[in-house]
Amino acid sequence: MLSAELLVFDFDGVIVDGMQEYWWSARRALLTLQPQASLQESIPESFRQLRPWIHQGWEMVLMAALISEADGPLQQRGVMAFVGDYNRQCKAALARFGWEPSLLQTTLEVVRANAVRADRDGWLALHQPYPNVPERLKALAEEGIAWSVLTTKGKAFTAELLAGMGLVPARLDGHESGPKPQVLLRLAEEWHLRGFVEDRRPTLETVRATEGLEALPCWLVSWGYLQPTDSQQLPNGIRLLSRDCFASPLAEWH
Repeated sequence: MLSAELLVFDFDGVIVDGMQEYWWSARRALLTLQPQASLQESIPESFRQLRPWIHQGWEMVLMAALISEADGPLQQRGVMAFVGDYNRQCKAALARFGWEPSLLQTTLEVVRANAVRADRDGWLALHQPYPNVPERLKALAEEGIAWSVLTTKGKAFTAELLAGMGLVPARLDGHESGPKPQVLLRLAEEWHLRGFVEDRRPTLETVRATEGLEALPCWLVSWGYLQPTDSQQLPNGIRLLSRDCFASPLAEWH
C-alpha cells in the first residue's frame, strides 16, 4: 500500500555543487595509486569540461590519471574529441593502467572516509549547496510531499553532506542500492512517486525506457553538470527545470 507522495532527487549537480571536492578527492585517490603522478591542486579546466560525462566516482580518478599524463589520449585528442567516444576511451584507459573500476571506487571512498575523520568541517566545506535548494526541499513538506535522495555517491558520504546542510530526506539511496531505475521501481512499491529530478539526461532517458517507469515525470535541472546539447529537444516526459520553476509549487512545474 502506498504510504505517501515522494519526489526523488539526484544529489551531485542537483542539490550540491561538489566540483572542488571531486577534484580534491580524485587527485588524492590517484596519488594513492600513483605517488609519482604530477597534478595541480587547483581544478584543471579539462576536469571541469569532463565532469558532465562522469557518471560514477571511479571515473573521476581515471580522469585524474589521464589529465596527469603529459602526452596521453586526452592531451592528444582534446576533451571534446575524447568525450565523443567516452565509454570506449574509459575502457581503453582502464586496460592500459591495469585497473578495475572497483579499485578506483574503493580508493576514492577511503580517501573521503579519511578526510571526514581527519577534518569533517574542512571536507564538508568543499561542497556548496546550490542557492535556495535546501530551503526549497524543506518547503516540500508544506505541500504534503516527502523527498528522497538517489545518488551514485556513497550513502555514508551523502548522509554527512545532507546533515551538514540541515537536510533530512525521507530516504537515502547511494550507489550501494544499485542502478537508479531499479531503485525507483522498488520505491514505487512503497510510495506514490511524483517524479525524479536529475542533471544527467542519459539517466533520465534510461529511467523513462524502463518497464514500469514509462509514465514517471522526469525533470532535468538547468543548473547541473549538463553537456552542451542536453537541454535541446528533450523527449516526451522529460522537462527542463529552471530555477524559477523549481521555486514554484510542484503542481505548477512544467
